[in-house]
Amino acid sequence: MTELKRHMGLFHLVMYGVGLIVGAGIYVLIGEAAGLAGNAVWVSFVLSGMVAAFAGLSYAELTSMFPRAAAEYVFVKNALRSNFIGFIVGWLTSITSMITAATVALGFGGYFAQFLSLPITISAVLLLIGLSVINFFGIRESAWANTIFTIITISGLAIVIYLGFTFTDVKQIDYFEAPFGFSGIILAFVLIFFAFIGFEDMANVAEEVRNPKRTLPRGIILAIIFTSLIYILVSLASIRILGWQDLGESSAPLADVAGRVLGDSGQKFLSGIALFATASTVLITLIAGARMLYGMSRDGSLPHLLGRIHFKTNTPWIAVVVIMVASIGFAFIGDIVLVANIVVFAVVITFAMINLSVIVLRYTEPDMERPFKAPLNIGRFPVLALFGLIASIYMGLQFEIPVIGVGVGIIGAGVVFYFAYHRYIKKL
Repeated sequence: MTELKRHMGLFHLVMYGVGLIVGAGIYVLIGEAAGLAGNAVWVSFVLSGMVAAFAGLSYAELTSMFPRAAAEYVFVKNALRSNFIGFIVGWLTSITSMITAATVALGFGGYFAQFLSLPITISAVLLLIGLSVINFFGIRESAWANTIFTIITISGLAIVIYLGFTFTDVKQIDYFEAPFGFSGIILAFVLIFFAFIGFEDMANVAEEVRNPKRTLPRGIILAIIFTSLIYILVSLASIRILGWQDLGESSAPLADVAGRVLGDSGQKFLSGIALFATASTVLITLIAGARMLYGMSRDGSLPHLLGRIHFKTNTPWIAVVVIMVASIGFAFIGDIVLVANIVVFAVVITFAMINLSVIVLRYTEPDMERPFKAPLNIGRFPVLALFGLIASIYMGLQFEIPVIGVGVGIIGAGVVFYFAYHRYIKKL
């Protein structure tokens, strides 16, 4: 079999998207971001939400045109009419999915160590194996597991928001105080964008969504709006309780926010919720990564073995196993901030290509059916896609040389694989 089953409606899709976006990023990186942007960290969240919205609208338009797995690969290949460029974008997406899953799994291990004395790497590996089993059994089971994880994760953030806005021991706060000026806000914006990425992977389950041309665009937009509002409120609430200095020095910022108000029990409670947040991110990243490999395989850009569907579960089981094994290998990477920046660098390159694809297709395929069309256009020209393209290029120029070097290395490895596969391996 090579066909996936359509089990997901709008509710599960939005929960899937929120679960993709809300996870380790907000629970871990808000502290680092506050240390850069100060009390104005909420501005960084607003900027990140705007860039995510630009890209989200482009994804929404493209998914309504091409509702298929391996979304980024399909979009770029059709827009630029280049299998090579499409492959590189798909490769970048797949590798970053593996790195993200591994890194967030390590974050899970760090939280889990507070409850059970188990090495962080062992906890991460066990999580990757356990969630890969859920991924193997099917999108319906994965969607329900993710919905539960997401509801628990959102409840933790809701508690932080409630505590922050009912906290009475608050001194006068200047919400525009930025100790490092606008440059600090921009650095925080680039870092915290990791907390927004994930919605793009919603497009990779297109073949498992009912009525995808209508459901996918709505799901993407709703997920981005919902999470942007939550993030802004969480950042404001956290500043009210801890202040940017304490947040910036914390390794578990939201747990410390709860601890300041509720004591040790509150800190433990938020740490427990963080386990679900990280598990949710890992599960959905594994799902999306496997669907990318499946879609590229079916299109002939990766070995056909990766496109095989299990006869009982109707899932791309070999792709699931490959993503699991690769993620376990990457689990030996340590620094979550460094890896978050590497992932964001790769993602902004992808977003630039997605926004460019919308612009190109408006002129090369003007008559193609678009059940959803991004708003604000001048004639055929999509203004918001241009804003998204410019913002992505700007963000890509903000990273340090080591991060850019790793990103270029991942792309270089993809170039080598592409030519080796098409010239030698595919002919065997």
